[in-house]
Amino acid sequence: MAIPEGITRCKDVGELLFSHEPVLLRQTLELLNPQPGEVFVDGTVGGGGHSRAILEKIGDSGRLIAIDQDQNALAAAKKSLAPWRNNVTFVHDNFANISKILKSLQLKMVDGILLDIGVSSNQLDEDERGFSFHANAPLDMRMNQEAALTAADLLNRLDERELTRILRDFGEELWASRIAAFIVARRKSKGPIETTGELVEVIKAAIPAKARRRGPHPARRTFQALRIAVNDELALLEKGVHEGISCLRYGGRLAVITFHSLEDRIVKKILQYAATDCHCPPGLPQCVCNKEALVTILTGKPVQATEEELLKNPRARSAKLRAARKVLEESEGE
Repeated sequence: MAIPEGITRCKDVGELLFSHEPVLLRQTLELLNPQPGEVFVDGTVGGGGHSRAILEKIGDSGRLIAIDQDQNALAAAKKSLAPWRNNVTFVHDNFANISKILKSLQLKMVDGILLDIGVSSNQLDEDERGFSFHANAPLDMRMNQEAALTAADLLNRLDERELTRILRDFGEELWASRIAAFIVARRKSKGPIETTGELVEVIKAAIPAKARRRGPHPARRTFQALRIAVNDELALLEKGVHEGISCLRYGGRLAVITFHSLEDRIVKKILQYAATDCHCPPGLPQCVCNKEALVTILTGKPVQATEEELLKNPRARSAKLRAARKVLEESEGE
């Protein structure tokens, strides 16, 4: 079968190799329960840690579709997963387009889907990507290096009101309006803000010294907000989870790992809606919406890392895992 443009079979690549400590690996495998011969999607393959474990379970008769919008991550995963080259198809795209991707591969339904959301440790470690407030670098923050919009573009184009909204809604920043005002004032007095170091200076000037001494780094929430806005992360997450559910065959499993409350709330809300029947207003004598539950939720509350895992991988501290199983037959869901 011909592989569509932008999709490549696994082959040897250069020396780039992400070190990837898979978060919540044991719990994820238990919930996804990969079986020999099944077809799985890793929508955020990263360095390939979760994918490798899935491939070991599905065996030579199974197939994995490995998706990532980050070209560096794909290059690393191709090398990491080279022993399974005949069982992996790599796709440079966003997991939100999973329906289109599967259709291009002449696949309609799959047995399992994993989404590991957010910025990776490797992306943070690449100073030139501009994700980290610990290193001075261009304000980029694009997960897909081919995307046009950068963090500098947003920071220097938006007015104070829109900057405040982004910092408040996507970063849950208590000082959102003050930081936005300082950003606009800095642009007027000294010109565009172009580096992470310049932005950190503005944030520190905006937040009172007493508040800066409490909690995490004062720039953390602003950087999170800008990254989410640049990559449209929340809208794509919502689309991806909805599409993921629709692409599961009967009995298929979906697992989503998130790293902050905004993401987790979106996943929780979608799964709860998908797991319930009638949504008619209270008081109607009978159901008129004819909605049926698509999934059953496998995680009553989000699964989090054990103390043992946190000792090995501190990044797992904020990780939350939610999972569901498809319970509506394909013919019934159409």
